[in-house]
Amino acid sequence: MTDYLVIVESPAKATTIKKILGSKYKIEASMGHIRDLPKSQLGVDVENNFEPKYINIRGKAELIKKLKKEAQNATKVYLATDPDREGEAIAWHLAYLLNIDENSECRITFNEITKQGIQTAIKNPRKLDKDLIDAQQARRVLDRIVGYKISPLLWKKVRKGLSAGRVQSVAVRIIVDRENEIEKFVPEEYWSLDVDLKDKKSKKNIKARLATYQDKKLEVTSEEQMNKIVAELEKERYVVQDIKIGEKKRNPAPPFTTSTMQQEASRKLGFTIKKTMSVAQGLYEEGFITYMRTDSTRISEEARAMAKEQIISAYGKEYYENRYYKAKKDAQDAHEAIRPTYIQNLPEEIKARVSTDQYKLYKLIYERFIASQMASAIYDTMAVDISAGMYGLKVNGSKIKFSGFMKVYVEGNDDNLVEKDVILPPLEKGEELQFVNLFPEQHFTEPPARYTEASLVKALEERGIGRPSTYAPTITTILDRHYIEREKKALYPTELGRVVDNLLRENFKDIVDVEFTAQMEEELDKIGDGKIAWKKVVSDFYKPFSENLEQVEDKIGKVELKDEVTDVPCEKCGRMMVIKMGRYGKFMACPGFPECRNIKPIVQKLDIKCPKCGGDILVRKSKRGKKYYICENNPASCDFIAWNGPDKNGVITPANVDGEKKTKTTKSKTSKAKKTTKTKKS
Repeated sequence: MTDYLVIVESPAKATTIKKILGSKYKIEASMGHIRDLPKSQLGVDVENNFEPKYINIRGKAELIKKLKKEAQNATKVYLATDPDREGEAIAWHLAYLLNIDENSECRITFNEITKQGIQTAIKNPRKLDKDLIDAQQARRVLDRIVGYKISPLLWKKVRKGLSAGRVQSVAVRIIVDRENEIEKFVPEEYWSLDVDLKDKKSKKNIKARLATYQDKKLEVTSEEQMNKIVAELEKERYVVQDIKIGEKKRNPAPPFTTSTMQQEASRKLGFTIKKTMSVAQGLYEEGFITYMRTDSTRISEEARAMAKEQIISAYGKEYYENRYYKAKKDAQDAHEAIRPTYIQNLPEEIKARVSTDQYKLYKLIYERFIASQMASAIYDTMAVDISAGMYGLKVNGSKIKFSGFMKVYVEGNDDNLVEKDVILPPLEKGEELQFVNLFPEQHFTEPPARYTEASLVKALEERGIGRPSTYAPTITTILDRHYIEREKKALYPTELGRVVDNLLRENFKDIVDVEFTAQMEEELDKIGDGKIAWKKVVSDFYKPFSENLEQVEDKIGKVELKDEVTDVPCEKCGRMMVIKMGRYGKFMACPGFPECRNIKPIVQKLDIKCPKCGGDILVRKSKRGKKYYICENNPASCDFIAWNGPDKNGVITPANVDGEKKTKTTKSKTSKAKKTTKTKKS
């Protein structure tokens, strides 16, 4: 007979917890969700107050049998699934299957997998939180209704295999809107003028920027206007009109929330949102970081004390500052921010115990957390106004006086801008500067940038669309459905994405309405807080939705997707081949289908030659969508293949050059990371 049974979601978490709790505890994993709505039908009884029809997930019969047996042999069962809505729902389903009274104190949660975190949770079990369970049920039922009611319509009117969803459809709309802005954008001309001047005393150069005319902001919009200004400025005296010397403080960014971690990992590490969450899940389950799904910037007093000790020890007391960060208005404050569980686990010290990607992300989390409790950086600043007749020029200088938190970490930005010191010579009010040269430059206003995964997450969060746990699956889904594509980091809509978006805008306005979707998120939060009944929220949504659905189905005609025509003739019938979208991406097909069934891959060539035989290097994609590089003569007469593209010098390295030992180690760590990230699927 087992004294205690603890059920978690993943084997990796089970292994970590077993080391902490010891032999009296049996730790088992549910492998994510164990009951769910059926895939073959709607699974929601809309005629019976939206009662969900849950079934055991196919393929889990043996696992359920095992868990039942273990539960019967245990004195006490603790349901220790993740500390969020999804985890609460999994615990509720487990309680149902294992005949555990949901009003008994069977539920334990922990924000970090540490000895103290686990032991505290064991000592403080609670009842299942019905409000959180209802919030998850409401989200699941709403998503199921939208998906299972609209998707068949898309199959019928557009193409088989398509889907619609509450959050994914709004995400596509945001990307389409941005693309429309870019296409409609009309560039406008403007000019800037830099003037090179020299301080006569120090002989140092100063670069000033033209700013005003007759003390009013000056905007130059034509070459003719600029030429006139240049002619006048060449004759003027340049006199220091005013000098303002001061100090500027720069504060650290707060510790990571889910979305800020996703954004920063995209900017600094080049990780996709999906990859970031997978790597973070592994770090959490192995006990290195706190729970990775959170929108709170709060940290515990214990963590604050650990940070203080580490900062003073490593950098000195002048670098420490006790900081508290204000949460966003709609933030769920159940969990702390994402931080290291033990401050003593320095990134370099755990490097050998984790995969390369885990090390990179852990280092980012560790440094961000430490920096968040450090003193501000201080700059000495100098702002100089220079007069040149009726014209005014400005020059700003700054020099870092105290690095503060910047000694450890500086937050990235979407433009990859790096702040540099601009050191000006000591100047005096009234002194005349020596004219050296003028540098007029023509510019054109630029359209807004396409969204990256990082900036899309930021936009969704700012608009109140989705929650920390939904961003990764949302972006993954719209990429997999080929509604959007990613080029380098930029996201843009496909023709299919535009067609589906337009169909939803015209016929299901609420589904793609940003404000409506944000309001629905607020309703779900209210359910979780016990302020509103979940079935009322679903009912209020469903009635107008179903009425609209009935009207729309007869109104919409078949939508024809335009195929992109290539300049490649079909070798079988001579027609110009078109680009089609398949399961693994784009390919060329003959438009004469079904009479002519000729298809061929789209071949992308690099402008470099194979280092082994001199043949062309082709770009291919694996079944999982990963790019690789292969010689055109492979496998006939050359075996060249590479997983990484050419470096900045145009050199491409074969896949087997890194060294056998290093390759095996990396593979082993990667495999370990993958095993630790088999978690629940919402």
